[in-house]
Amino acid sequence: MAGSTFGNHFKITTWGESHGRGVGVVIDGCPAGLSLDETEIQKYLDRRKPGQSKFSTQRKEADAVEILSGVFEGKTTGTPISLMVFNKDQHSKDYGEIASYYRPGHADYTFDRKYGFRDYRGGGRSSGRETIGRVAAGAVAAKILKQIGISFLTYARSIGPVAISSSSWKLAEGNLSELAEKILSNPLYMPEELPCRQAQDFLKTCMANKDSAGGIIECIISGVPAGIGDPVFEKLDANLAKAVFSIGAVKGFEIGDGFSAAAALGSENNDPFERREGKIRTVTNHAGGILGGISNGMPIVFRAAVKPTPSIASLQNTVTRDGEPIEISIHGRHDPIIVPRAVVVVESMAALALLDLMMEHMGSRADFLEQFYKTGR
Repeated sequence: MAGSTFGNHFKITTWGESHGRGVGVVIDGCPAGLSLDETEIQKYLDRRKPGQSKFSTQRKEADAVEILSGVFEGKTTGTPISLMVFNKDQHSKDYGEIASYYRPGHADYTFDRKYGFRDYRGGGRSSGRETIGRVAAGAVAAKILKQIGISFLTYARSIGPVAISSSSWKLAEGNLSELAEKILSNPLYMPEELPCRQAQDFLKTCMANKDSAGGIIECIISGVPAGIGDPVFEKLDANLAKAVFSIGAVKGFEIGDGFSAAAALGSENNDPFERREGKIRTVTNHAGGILGGISNGMPIVFRAAVKPTPSIASLQNTVTRDGEPIEISIHGRHDPIIVPRAVVVVESMAALALLDLMMEHMGSRADFLEQFYKTGR
């Protein structure tokens, strides 16, 4: 199966299935000398693991990561880093009857058409559990970025019809560490208390009706220098979009003002330049920190639309593999909403895409190479 590798310089390959022995990732291209241990990676995995609240699947998995290679005496060696999480709580019997029909909203039919075979136990490679490898690798990428002054603030902007009131500009200018603590302290990863309570009430209604909900995840990346990305096929915004769209439940992506820019005038949408604190910056940030596919030094702001969980207990119409119509009700341990656990997945994919382009950027100018090698003598 192709399509399990992402990145050119900081390259990752995820592997494993939802109900196999385990899942994991191999990272190739991580620089040597980075301090790294399981506890740092585990913090990221704990943000996506199941069973955190009544609003996530009750599959009981610790998702404990093990470093199998690429680290010696607490530091990366420059060789491939292999990370693994064992599956401990598979209930494969819950999926037995699914082999005979196609679930609405799932990849059952398309997987069957492509390969002529599918692992119906929880979706196999198309399961959300595959994202464990992405998050583990993203934790490593985020650590490297943090060491050069780049930080992420990622949260649920909306859940169903309930949205936060703060603009991304206001949040980007706030106390990021304080906001991050507030986001991590509630079960829905929202930065405002009132919308969080309203969203919880909405989800309780969905669950009572045997239904599910979707939402929007917003990510603000601060500290990215100007000049990252290319003007044609390796645009920073295009690579971020590809990274985020590779997450199974994501159905929409926008950066800066996004689709609302289509209704704006040029005089409203353009970001005027000014000199501020010794640097050239824009007064506003309608572009979301990227112009011509290249970062402009402003915070990068993007959003991802996440669809409702397709596994719902209410009755749905579908067909068997032979095309016979049937009515089904899906049972088992499923998230009533994907958004809260997907917040860290979006952040991880953004970190991977950004770091990959930053590593490429180091060779984009002759004076960069000259400065590096002369300094390193």
